[in-house]
Amino acid sequence: MGSAKKSANDTGSAARKARIEEMRRAERSRELRNRILTISVSVVIVAGLVVGATLLVRKQSDDKDTAATDIKGAGKFVTGADGVKTWDKKLTQNHVTKTVRYPMEPPVGGDHNQVWMNCNGDVYTKAINPMNAVHSLEHGAVWVTYNSKASKSDIDALAAKVKKTPYSLMSPDDKQADPIMLSAWGKQRTVSSATDPNVDKFFEEFVQGKQTPEPGAACTNGLAQ
Repeated sequence: MGSAKKSANDTGSAARKARIEEMRRAERSRELRNRILTISVSVVIVAGLVVGATLLVRKQSDDKDTAATDIKGAGKFVTGADGVKTWDKKLTQNHVTKTVRYPMEPPVGGDHNQVWMNCNGDVYTKAINPMNAVHSLEHGAVWVTYNSKASKSDIDALAAKVKKTPYSLMSPDDKQADPIMLSAWGKQRTVSSATDPNVDKFFEEFVQGKQTPEPGAACTNGLAQ
């Protein structure tokens, strides 16, 4: 009888050990699953932070690139004895996608769009983007602009001159102060009419003149209205 009792105890002990071992295995499995889950969650969080930081930096860069830039106060015009105004500070030449607010109207230089307006004697009947026109000036073009106070006869005569002059372009600009204005890179003047002798003088001096930052650069295959 004692042997039977001992045998029963041994059997019960073995069963308990088996259950304990099973519980330990289950606990180890749970711990392993928890560690894997924790590591996975950590990886996801870190990856999310990295992606978020990258997107934030990219957005800040995009915002910087697309936000308007105001360069007022970057210089002023100095008028020479011949009536030609010269911008007294070096004009930047960066190609940008952001909107540039120029300190003069029409602008005579500064950061601009990477695409130039066609300026091979091109006459535009609607206002053009100044950021493209400034690129044309960089290539050595003269830009003729006029507002609503200019007479039709002057507009027609100036258009005829521009059409036969490579590296020139013409467009209306209702924001400018005077009826007829001529602009080149860093240079500008007002003329009284299409027959003003200063028109020819300005063209002769500044079409592909010494002020040109990129002489000989293309005035075709750019942007057309």
